[in-house]
Amino acid sequence: MSQPIRLLQNYKRQTDGQLIAAAGAVIQGMTGNGVFASPPVDLKTAQAAVDELSAAAAAQVQGGTAATAHKNSKRAALMAILAKLAHYVQDNCGGDVAAVLNAGFTVATFGRATSPLEKPGIAGIDFGNTTQLVVKVNPVARAKCYELRYAAIGVGGSPDAWQSAGLFTNSRSMTVHGLTPGTTYAFQVRAVGSAGYTDWSNSVAHITL
Repeated sequence: MSQPIRLLQNYKRQTDGQLIAAAGAVIQGMTGNGVFASPPVDLKTAQAAVDELSAAAAAQVQGGTAATAHKNSKRAALMAILAKLAHYVQDNCGGDVAAVLNAGFTVATFGRATSPLEKPGIAGIDFGNTTQLVVKVNPVARAKCYELRYAAIGVGGSPDAWQSAGLFTNSRSMTVHGLTPGTTYAFQVRAVGSAGYTDWSNSVAHITL
């Protein structure tokens, strides 16, 4: 029997930029998603709310009290849309953590407490086709899936902004597409199970052909 899942909805504590990014992830994750084919809010309406908040936030920079009030109203409208979508996903995910993550949401709790998973480790990285790398991870017992992220190595050897490569059920074949040839990337992975996320693994770097 699947365990109840509660989605993380910390939108009030997010900056405008974080809220816009969170909404974008949900819109992308739910577009064409057959598991959640009948959302209570049309995704085009959600995108319009994102665009309106983006414009209002930009106008607020040089605006006064009225501009701030306008921005806050657009922010509240977007948060209301995300709340409706979150409740819909929560009610229709069937206790499937991967389905929730694929829809662009983050899980707050996974119901009844269970023992945490072991943190995974990257076993190796191989070349795929041009602009591709294939990451292999040591399997973790009881993991439902794995989330992979990557970042280009910037000046000074530190990773730039991390980007999600998505969720994978096959720990031995996680293909990352669209990489820049000749660029070195750092990769990290974490396992997802009934007890939630593990910590991110240690970084492993590899150059792209």
